[in-house]
Amino acid sequence: MSRGKQYRSVAKKLDVEKEYTPEEAIAFLKENKTAKFDESVEVHVRLGINTKKSDEMVRATIVLPEGTGRSQRVAVVTSTKEKEAKEAGADLVGGEELIKEIKDGKVIPGAAFDVLLATPEMMPKLAPIAKILGPKGMMPSPKTETVTPKIKEAVEMLKKGKKISFKNDDTGNLHQIIGKLSFAAEALLQNYQALREALGKIKPENMKGKLIKSITLCSTMGPSLKVKI
Repeated sequence: MSRGKQYRSVAKKLDVEKEYTPEEAIAFLKENKTAKFDESVEVHVRLGINTKKSDEMVRATIVLPEGTGRSQRVAVVTSTKEKEAKEAGADLVGGEELIKEIKDGKVIPGAAFDVLLATPEMMPKLAPIAKILGPKGMMPSPKTETVTPKIKEAVEMLKKGKKISFKNDDTGNLHQIIGKLSFAAEALLQNYQALREALGKIKPENMKGKLIKSITLCSTMGPSLKVKI
């Protein structure tokens, strides 16, 4: 059976009017896999924020108990924790010379690394590359725990895919991978619950109405299932 026929066969099993529990949605995706590769499991959240108001932006860093199954490339800017960062497995480590390489376009955020960590003493020195990192959502910040003296712990968590940072997109939606279809259902559920609990704690102070309008779960090549809020 072709993948297109497989997808249509799976879609027929889906109740588009139903709001599934997270457990039901995860079970459906695992039982109705159509791709030959190990698909990611994705959570898509429609938020009630006004994206034109900067104080309603949603951004946070959390730890997924079971990780995402994806290792992130980590760069560290530091003058005090270079050895620690290298021993923890950081992909790039440097001080002011690394900042200059980013500024000069020799090291490109997103191409050379996925996450940039910094130790506190380096924060004032990051100003020259703020305009490069900011639009990509990669500027280190204490709020996302990407500015930290605990470099070893932060690098190890990121390399294991456990520590993730997320933020809303320009349309006021949030998209986050919470694991692979090969994960046990309980592992995916734990990761989903960790994300859901985090969202329950970060509603912008000045926002009116509900933060979460809807949630869907899907796999890379699978259908989207509405999930009960």
